[in-house]
Amino acid sequence: MSVPRTVADVIQNHVTLTLESIDRLYLNVIQQRLQLEKGITWFFCQHRQESYATAKVMSAMTRRFVKEVERFCTNSNVPMITFEKGQRKDDLAQKYHAQRTGTDTILFVGKAQEKATVIRTYTRTDLKGYTSPGLLRSTAMVNQYYFYGHDDDFGPFFIKFSSYFPYNAKICLNGHEWLKRQLTKKNIAFEALDNGIRSCADPAEMQRLAESLGEEHLRAFWQKWAKRLPHPFTLADRAAGYRYELFVQQVELARTQVFDRPRSGRLLFEQIVREHVTWDVRSNCN
Repeated sequence: MSVPRTVADVIQNHVTLTLESIDRLYLNVIQQRLQLEKGITWFFCQHRQESYATAKVMSAMTRRFVKEVERFCTNSNVPMITFEKGQRKDDLAQKYHAQRTGTDTILFVGKAQEKATVIRTYTRTDLKGYTSPGLLRSTAMVNQYYFYGHDDDFGPFFIKFSSYFPYNAKICLNGHEWLKRQLTKKNIAFEALDNGIRSCADPAEMQRLAESLGEEHLRAFWQKWAKRLPHPFTLADRAAGYRYELFVQQVELARTQVFDRPRSGRLLFEQIVREHVTWDVRSNCN
């Protein structure tokens, strides 16, 4: 047997599967019109016909939303869990996923106090000494509600809502889990890893599916769950155009390469080290 002489030799002759795909996706879900003082003042004073945008009217929205979350848990028989300090949320989620019997379902709702960007009210004084309520962006420790579930297209996910105005949210999805769901639906046999795929009966189709994950799938996911989960904004608010929009916060890309045997993997790392050492010696000589 000839010994591979370069990294390229190892990859070309000893890799049985290569997959390039999206791994983790983090999306920001925000009301774009409610991120600045002017838009918030308009929302309360013009749309909702309040005298001012005050802490009182904001806290009324919060109380309504929290009650909706509690009612959702009660009516859907979904446990509400308060996360303990230092507790790994993913470990708890894995236990619930292991006990799951269906799909397109919320497994539990987790509550945690976390620092978040919020809108605070304060009293401002003009040059003539008159006072009026004002708004400013700040940070505070507020309750965050994590909806952990299993989606028919994306598999495991969570949606996190802030309980404080303007009720921004985040979505965490996994592209590898989405790909596994698509392969299963197409009856394409594959061997799964914890966070990836080891082998597939149709690698070309798998790669095509991985590359097809796009904006339309993300929007469809959000629209489905936005209709099912408690919502901080009323139907009248949404009818007036106060709807959430999705923005990509972070995308993690993965390139998976599966070797024909463990020894090939060791050879790859040996060749990488050897080539870097050789390059470093030549660089110093120059």
